[in-house]
Amino acid sequence: MSAILPINIRELLHFRGVESARVELKKSWDEKTTGLQVLHAICAFANDFQNLNGGYVVLGVAETGGVAELPPVGLDPAAIEGIQRWIRGRCNQLDPVYQPVLSPEMVDDRHILVIWAPGSESRVHRAPRSLDKGAEHRAYVRLGAETVEAKGDIERELMALTAKVPYDDRRATDVAVEKLRIGRVREFLSDIKSALSDEQESLEVYRRLKIVSPVNGHYAPRNAGLLFFSDDPEEWFRGARIEVVQFAADASGNVLEERVFRGPLHHQLREAIGYLQSLSTQHLQKLPDRPEVKGWVSFPLPAMEEALVNAIYHRSYDGEPEPTKVYLYPDRIEVISYPGPVPGIRPEHLAPGARVPPVPARNRRVGEFLKELRLAEGRGTGIPKVYRAMQQNGSPLPRFSFDTDRTYFQVTLPAHPEYVAIVALRDAAHMRAIGEEHAATERIEAAFTEHPASETLATALIEDLAAQGRLTGAAEVFDRFMASPGSVGGARPIIAFAKALLDDRQDMEAKRILDKLPAMMSAEAASDAAIAERRAGRQELAHRYFDRAGDEVYRDVRALHEFAQTKIWLAEKQRQARPKKRTSPYQRDARQRLLREAQEMLKRVLQMDAPPTRLAWAWFDLGRVLNWMRAPWREIERAFNHAIDLQPNEVRFRETFDRIRAARR
Repeated sequence: MSAILPINIRELLHFRGVESARVELKKSWDEKTTGLQVLHAICAFANDFQNLNGGYVVLGVAETGGVAELPPVGLDPAAIEGIQRWIRGRCNQLDPVYQPVLSPEMVDDRHILVIWAPGSESRVHRAPRSLDKGAEHRAYVRLGAETVEAKGDIERELMALTAKVPYDDRRATDVAVEKLRIGRVREFLSDIKSALSDEQESLEVYRRLKIVSPVNGHYAPRNAGLLFFSDDPEEWFRGARIEVVQFAADASGNVLEERVFRGPLHHQLREAIGYLQSLSTQHLQKLPDRPEVKGWVSFPLPAMEEALVNAIYHRSYDGEPEPTKVYLYPDRIEVISYPGPVPGIRPEHLAPGARVPPVPARNRRVGEFLKELRLAEGRGTGIPKVYRAMQQNGSPLPRFSFDTDRTYFQVTLPAHPEYVAIVALRDAAHMRAIGEEHAATERIEAAFTEHPASETLATALIEDLAAQGRLTGAAEVFDRFMASPGSVGGARPIIAFAKALLDDRQDMEAKRILDKLPAMMSAEAASDAAIAERRAGRQELAHRYFDRAGDEVYRDVRALHEFAQTKIWLAEKQRQARPKKRTSPYQRDARQRLLREAQEMLKRVLQMDAPPTRLAWAWFDLGRVLNWMRAPWREIERAFNHAIDLQPNEVRFRETFDRIRAARR
């Protein structure tokens, strides 16, 4: 592996840690054709029009569809020395002179040549338009993956960058090289799999990594080197830290917790991202229509990570001493950096699906290091990645904003609606615990106003208002939920409102509401729907929903008992509907099957943890089923005696038992 390049050669060929637009692959070498193309590419990379810190030209590697073909074609080993002499000689013809780094490499036993052309401190460079003697010199730039001649607006913008080195790549002339920590540098090189870490001489490592520059006979560190490889970058760059502040949900604005992350930029990032991930809540939900689990998190990690990485990448380190700020609220995260975006970026460029124009970046070395560490991705991919992560999580779209003076840039990540609901219900429960009933309802109402499509909030608010006798308010919440985009398939608010109507003896209206239940719903919702249908007197529908709930019924003592009662009701309906003439054997079989199933369910209920009243009624129902099934008298008697012992004041138990006993005699 190379001890010259700062990047691992295989990582380079697979475009990992470096954008493909910054790598130009050439299958072979020919002075008259390839030579001129390479010279123009070197000139373009040196001009570094977009402040990405130049790029690489690789000779001896073909490409198909923008992907390197491996193993490489390779170069004739005997020709590589001559190719290098030709390139160095022609680069002396650049105006001003510029020399790239040439690194012969071995890949899969094939010889290739890598030309590393970092961004120059002396741009604008011009190269001859042809290889003819006295050819006109013109400036070249990279636009995407193409090398083009700088003309018109491009040329004027390039001229504005003349001898203007981005702040992060400038020399820190008043800082000693000893402030760089070789241990941190080697850790970085190990992370990016660079063989440069094998170099023993520290200063040579710094030189080849280009984090130092010669100044008056000695070396001075570059700002990017201090930002990544010193112990405390804030010693020279005030505000080079990340502050994360978590606020309370109430109106007081109290700070729950504040964390400050310092040290090398990539260490700050990793620690802050890890902390944010620990605060994000994950929720898993079984899908009703297929054997899969649907998951969401309060804030998706890729969106949080990208927002914070972009803040570190694109902020200024020579401006106001403001830290990068992350504010956590119950319903959103705000990531703020200073100043705002570079000129050329407008609000419409930050909209979903919009293309960010190729304006020069503020920091070229910070971005390069972050990409090599896989913390940042290719240019222009950050904002689409945030949109994609939020959409895939089911979260509202992110918001990007900055003021007209471009003093700040803010990314707002709204929380997942169901997470907002969970927080609101948690707050409401606390308020009720301390006697603030009215405030608890207001807390849920405020959250529902912001997220009217939330099943959780709509259900809780309907139940809350109905319990207070405010049925009109519950109806308004129900109507707004049903009319909200994204509320399709929400069964729980339908069930909650139907139950409220049943409590108010509005049975017909409750049935009309229950008719709105979706075809697909969770097992838990199906169980609740079955109970509501029983109350509405529609036993057949109740049985259908209990069946759909599956195993969920067997985990809920009330649901299981009511399912058994539904089967008893249907069996009794079969008996009463029989004509006086001879009964069909199929009818008898259907009734006996319902009774057997009810019997097994009641036995399971009696084994579960349940209140005495529930157990008493289960024994009572079991006694009736045993009687209809012509079970031995001792089993029937035992069931009724248990019911009477548990609820001695329940007259119906004794009356039914006496009637059955009399009939048996």
